[in-house]
Amino acid sequence: MSIVTIKRHIVRLLFSSAILLFFILHTTKTVEWEFINALEHTAYDVRLEFTMPNTIDNRIVIVDIDELSLSEIGRWPWNRSVIANLIEQLFATYQIDILGMDVVFAEPDDSSGLTKLRTLAQGPLKQAPIFLQTLAELEKKLDYDALLADNLLKRRIVLGYAFTSESDNEVGQLPVPVLNREEVGQVKIANGYVANLAQFQTNALSGGHFEMKPDVDGIVRRVPMLYGYKDQLYESLSLAIARIALAESKLNFQPPTTLQIGQHTIPTDNYLQALIPYQGKWHTFPYISAFDVIYQRIQNPDLLKNKIVLLGSTAQGLSDLVATPVGNLYPEIEIHANLIAGILNNNFKSRFAYENVAEILLLILISLVMISLLPLCCPLMATGITLGLSSLLILVNLILWNTQNLVFPLATIMLLILTQFIFNMSYGYFIESTNKRYLATLFGQYVPIELVDEMSKNLGNEFSMDGESREMTVLFSDVRGFTNLSENLEPRELSLLMNEYLTPMTRAIHEHRGTIDKYMGDAIMAFWGAPLHEPQHARYALDTAINMLEQLQDLQTQFKAKGWPKIDIGIGLNTGIMSVGNMGSQFRIAYTVLGDAVNLGSRLEGLTKQYGVKLIVSETTRNAVPEYFYRELDKVRVKGKERPVSIFEPIDLLTKIDEDFATEINYYKLALGYYRQQSWDIAIEFFNELSKTNPNCLLYQIYLKRIKYFIENPPTKNWDGVYNFITK
Repeated sequence: MSIVTIKRHIVRLLFSSAILLFFILHTTKTVEWEFINALEHTAYDVRLEFTMPNTIDNRIVIVDIDELSLSEIGRWPWNRSVIANLIEQLFATYQIDILGMDVVFAEPDDSSGLTKLRTLAQGPLKQAPIFLQTLAELEKKLDYDALLADNLLKRRIVLGYAFTSESDNEVGQLPVPVLNREEVGQVKIANGYVANLAQFQTNALSGGHFEMKPDVDGIVRRVPMLYGYKDQLYESLSLAIARIALAESKLNFQPPTTLQIGQHTIPTDNYLQALIPYQGKWHTFPYISAFDVIYQRIQNPDLLKNKIVLLGSTAQGLSDLVATPVGNLYPEIEIHANLIAGILNNNFKSRFAYENVAEILLLILISLVMISLLPLCCPLMATGITLGLSSLLILVNLILWNTQNLVFPLATIMLLILTQFIFNMSYGYFIESTNKRYLATLFGQYVPIELVDEMSKNLGNEFSMDGESREMTVLFSDVRGFTNLSENLEPRELSLLMNEYLTPMTRAIHEHRGTIDKYMGDAIMAFWGAPLHEPQHARYALDTAINMLEQLQDLQTQFKAKGWPKIDIGIGLNTGIMSVGNMGSQFRIAYTVLGDAVNLGSRLEGLTKQYGVKLIVSETTRNAVPEYFYRELDKVRVKGKERPVSIFEPIDLLTKIDEDFATEINYYKLALGYYRQQSWDIAIEFFNELSKTNPNCLLYQIYLKRIKYFIENPPTKNWDGVYNFITK
């Protein structure tokens, strides 16, 4: 930039520098903005979602305490004999390698009744030799805790347990710690624990905690690999299982934040938390029901042989489902499986060692590029530079993610780019484009405001107003008996009345994203779907028509208070392919719509008088807006059209139709069917009954009159039920 250019853009440069400072303060944690952290979490989740391998890992199998198991065996907790049998089946029958248990056995199991029998043996029945002999024989079978402890012995089993925040809450026995707290930096610290009974933990090969704290948004993205308690560090369940699988007895800590198991590295954050290497969504690992294991219903034993098995639950009642980046309800047990697989694969995402410094330098570099170039560019070029810069940074970020397993901040940098771009474009628009906006304002005298807005957004580019074909919806509205109305009012009063009528009608069209095509005396023509593309054009048009009729009801009260006559209107709607664009002559041009679909809309408005209704829509409009309840009026062939069309009267939204009216319409459908089958006697009975029920409905009278005519003048055999109109 030259000195002159810098002076011209000094205010812009100062504000852009302030934006840069805002993001630097966040990066250095001087001032932390939670919404940026939330965006960073989202960016991480998106990258994870799109780059997961989504392959099945058969090395780790999950034995699931699922709904089937609970329904067949009984509610949790099961007695320890069932668990002992489950372990026996896994190791003896299916020959698994390692078992990790995401359950805690913190209290003795008295469900067998052995305690009560021992009480009897020491009390009332202590002199009953037969009872004492029987009890001695049964004692081993009924001591479920002993059964479970025996099954844990000399097997590669890792028990799970939980840390708590409650002070001095020590339940059960912790396993042997893996490191001293003095050997590492910061860790998560627990105040208490709920662990397994001593006889279980002593007989098990090892133990691991299953703590997993969600981030502030409630999503579980990381797990503390080590947890601190009373100056000792305890490993996670996944870490303990992986060490056994890798035959590594020692866990090494590599400052500042890396854990080492032999040749396998686990990068962590400052609190020794590892990002969970999700391999896919739920069921990335094979699941087997615990019920099938216990009752030996697994047809392929090789599925379990020599495998790492995790025992856990997906049953919702056991509350082992958490929110994760790959699923809102994701089993905790599969998180452990992902962590074990990540350790075995040596595949963990890690943070850049000097992340904050690199991020600040990148923020400064990007801001310098944008501050230097954007003020000199037109909007299109500025957008291209911004998109190019964003694409380059995303590409580099993904390369680091995929090839180096590095998680580098993305949302903060992208938000800086977006903020700088929006500020520079807004500044240029409000301060430097006055002349361009003035031209757009002049154009607005000739075209709809929506088109002006679209043209303003594309200043500097050629904007075509040439004719094109689009599917659109057109509306025609006309005041009934306008000639008589105008004859009975003074010109000034007539002008006031029309202004008060047209104003709310126009407002209704504008509020529903419609474009006024023209006013033709008392008539209004409007359309939807151009100049801006609007997929819901038919729905907006129908909502507008309903709203116009509601507005008319309010106007009647005002007109009556002023001594003006009551007015009624008819509205026709049609949806179809229309030509839209600038049309006219060299002397006058207008943005309008033309075509057969437009003409049909006009004809439908005229038919409202014939059928005594206020609103008629074509079949195409009806099909485009299925949320409304319709009454089919007729099949007609309007003047100037060879093909017949079905016409309908929209009543109201489906959710607002009462049962009595729906019954009447169903009865009317039957009557209409008999009419079209030329079953005149049955049809006339139906329409007579409908006319008695609703004597004010002109439609029923119309059909009664037609039927009487056809009885005297039968139509041809190939009559298609279509009524021909010879006038507009």
